[in-house]
Amino acid sequence: MGISGKGKINRLFLVSVIMLTTCGFVIFLSASLGLLAQNGANFGTVALKQSASLIIGLIIFFGLSKVKYTYLRKTAFFIFLFAIGLNLLLFIPQISLFYGGASRWISIGFLSFQPSEFLKIAFIIYAAAWIHHVKDRIRNIKSGFIPYVILIAILSVLLLSQSNTSTLVIIAFTGLIMFFIAGMPIKHILFVGVLLCTVVIGVVILRPYAKERIMTFINGGSDAQGAGYQINQSLIAIGSGQLTGRGFGQGVQKFGYLPQPTDDSIFAVSAEEFGFVGSVALIILYLILVISSFRIGARSPDSFGGFVAIGIAILIITESFLNMAAMLGLVPLFGVPLLFVSHGGTALIITLAAAGIVANISKYAK
Repeated sequence: MGISGKGKINRLFLVSVIMLTTCGFVIFLSASLGLLAQNGANFGTVALKQSASLIIGLIIFFGLSKVKYTYLRKTAFFIFLFAIGLNLLLFIPQISLFYGGASRWISIGFLSFQPSEFLKIAFIIYAAAWIHHVKDRIRNIKSGFIPYVILIAILSVLLLSQSNTSTLVIIAFTGLIMFFIAGMPIKHILFVGVLLCTVVIGVVILRPYAKERIMTFINGGSDAQGAGYQINQSLIAIGSGQLTGRGFGQGVQKFGYLPQPTDDSIFAVSAEEFGFVGSVALIILYLILVISSFRIGARSPDSFGGFVAIGIAILIITESFLNMAAMLGLVPLFGVPLLFVSHGGTALIITLAAAGIVANISKYAK
């Protein structure tokens, strides 16, 4: 079936992307003041790096919004292979950057990036292409269950070797929801869920840092100056924001109290400065983006475009809400960024690239 009738980017989706990007940059600038106070870094350098990532991301966003999304279906397998190849580069010691107890970054000259971020989108594109290819056969164990398990097994080897369990969980969950919507039987979904829980339990048992996070989640107040320090400081920051917050730049916790104020803890910084009202507004922006993405997916002229839009929406909402939930003490610390907001050029660029793909799909929506 041919795809025609190219129109304009869905307005609601475009506005949500622009608003999240703008608000995210404003929140980051304020949070970075705390980081600068802690390590003496130059504010101009930090702001310039994030600004450069934002500009590159926006260029890619509008560029991909003009590239017909069906080309991605034709090259999905090679995109996925390329993403795997990027992650295999982490096994080369000369270019693998070890930081925070894990090797998740590649550093080549002045360029450094996190290849697992690209793997997320590559997986969604390939999974959507597979679903489109098998169509109604997704209920068949050979066409749905086995291919999904094989994909996750490959990613498990790559990501667990990076000590990147959080990314594996997010990708696996996103893929599982995509296959479920496509028609995978409940019994297969439940079986995969058991497998994933087994893997996570194994990681918790074998890796002390993971076990420590679980124990901190269960009893965060038991070691307020040690393992529970971050969550306790986060809750203090969020509580201090009350209804309307202290005001932009007026937060206290980011100045030497709250660990990683521009990364994992940035939602706590935002909540302290913009309060309950600001936090709810931020959540609403994410929900608008996700709802508009689902509508775009539902109106896509083919199943590939539909599942790409839905998969990207699930990925963004899952990762972002896990970050917020961790700062509120509702789930263990995952170590995932708040998309569009947290420091990290790779995550910002890839998120805007993914949004650009959805924007292009919206042009062909029925």
